[in-house]
Amino acid sequence: MELAKAQRTRATTRHGGRVLADALVAQGIDTVFEVPGESFLDTLDGLYDQREKLRLVTCRFEAGAVNMADAYGKLTGRPAAAMVTRGPGACHGAIGVHVAFQDSTPMLLFVGQIPHEDTGRDAFQEVDYRQMFAPLAKWVTQIDHAKRIPEVVAHAVDVATSGRPGPVVIALSEEMQKDQIQVPDLPRATVSKAFPDPDAMLRMRAMLAKAKKPVAIVGGSCWTPEGRAALHRWLLENDIPVTVGFRRQAHYDGTRDNFAGDLGVGSDPGLIGKIKEADLLLAIGSRLGDAVTQGYTLLDMAGSVPIIQVLPDGSEIGRVFRTALGIVSDLNTFAIAAAGLEPVRPAWTKWTRELRSLREAQRAVPNYQGKLNLGTVMRELEGLLSPDAIVTTDAGNFAGWATRFLNFSDGQRYIGPTNGAMGYSVPAAIGAKIAFPDRMVISMVGDGGFMMTGQEIATAFHHGVAPIVMVFNNQMFGTIRMHQERAYPWRVSGTALTNPDFARLIEAFNGHGEVVTETTEFTPAFRRAVESGKPALIELRVNPEQITTRATIADLRAGKTPPKPISKTKRAPATKHRVATPGKKRG
Repeated sequence: MELAKAQRTRATTRHGGRVLADALVAQGIDTVFEVPGESFLDTLDGLYDQREKLRLVTCRFEAGAVNMADAYGKLTGRPAAAMVTRGPGACHGAIGVHVAFQDSTPMLLFVGQIPHEDTGRDAFQEVDYRQMFAPLAKWVTQIDHAKRIPEVVAHAVDVATSGRPGPVVIALSEEMQKDQIQVPDLPRATVSKAFPDPDAMLRMRAMLAKAKKPVAIVGGSCWTPEGRAALHRWLLENDIPVTVGFRRQAHYDGTRDNFAGDLGVGSDPGLIGKIKEADLLLAIGSRLGDAVTQGYTLLDMAGSVPIIQVLPDGSEIGRVFRTALGIVSDLNTFAIAAAGLEPVRPAWTKWTRELRSLREAQRAVPNYQGKLNLGTVMRELEGLLSPDAIVTTDAGNFAGWATRFLNFSDGQRYIGPTNGAMGYSVPAAIGAKIAFPDRMVISMVGDGGFMMTGQEIATAFHHGVAPIVMVFNNQMFGTIRMHQERAYPWRVSGTALTNPDFARLIEAFNGHGEVVTETTEFTPAFRRAVESGKPALIELRVNPEQITTRATIADLRAGKTPPKPISKTKRAPATKHRVATPGKKRG
């Protein structure tokens, strides 16, 4: 009936660009993030006709557009579309495709392509996208005939959302978009989710009943509210200590008594030690990747400690660490099924309390050097966040302040790139605010990451959304400087930065700017940013000596011999760096 209706309503002749716009609407896509290009002008024209159903977000940089689409997919569980032009546009957008692939985010990327008849001539901006994106996406294809648009778009959505979610890349031949054709739209496919094997669920419960020191590691993507609630209920009823994977902090309510912290970069050494004592690991949605397993050193690959791994894609189970039990299932249906099992009478209550006490001890704020204590700032921020706040993070050492000192509650969300891509947070915050305009959205980003894609704040102004950006300014690429000091202490090379006055930068857009140099300044500055109702930026001028939450540069240099000074006659000419001077708070 639905298909027949679609066929009747689409019997008119349309050009390929309009067919594509209609196909997106038919498959439930409601938002497109794009940087325009002449290679898909006909598609832009088609989007104009569907402007009541398709929100078109014009961005300033292709990587920003794709990262916005990634954030949208992370937070909604549904794919957004991104559109970029051929050649350089596709190369810029590839960063976001890699993020979506490693983070298991459903997404569609459309790339304008050269005319099909020019293929193989090394034409202007010609790239073979099947080869280029093959290792970065779940599926890569190209549409050369307009009549296949509905078929390809429908299948692309199915691929992006099935099994382990991920990005799909579709190249659009330029002349194909101009073709005038008659073709019916295709309806969305109704596909039931994969349910766990009942026998496997009973076996899991039996293994749990025998355990003395179990630990759950929660990860994955596309959790629904119902799935999260069921997961919380099951883990709480069985009093299982819960950790979360790298940049998956808000997958579990950090205020619960069985939350033990995160496994990733900068994790609590005490927690890592406890994981090594565990006698059963429940990896629910976690692929047990590099960051979670501390460079594949945390666990025994032979599986001497039993691992129960739950993933929607069976090919990922036991990929590195051999499992005692693998369960292929949609994560939400697994959680609902697990919550339906009779709870185990836990023999590990003391164990759970030990792990929780480690988490609370980690959150105690040390007396850090300098006027601005970021540990205290994070604890204050926890009380300032709305119950449904969304926090986006970039890559860098600064991110450790939030993961160590912030507990996210059940209604809040925290997203970031597990592949360590800098420049993610600001576009992601804009994408999040566009998806959920009534929720508080905070971007956390270092000075290095902000200067990569911070110009996307113009997109926030253009589309009338107001995220709050917190820039952690230590005037260096901090993570690389940390590794540099460990390997080559005192030999600072290529990691220092010169920055603008960030608050004045956003004021140039008529936004709200704040500069925080002391701990006591943060809470009033944050409240003023919220009350402004504008896109806002809070620059945190941090102590560059405090390179992580647990180490200073002096700590990294301890016990190592400093280099001999260069003689005056051989000294290299000094390079003058302009350093932004502290400015007053701006209300």
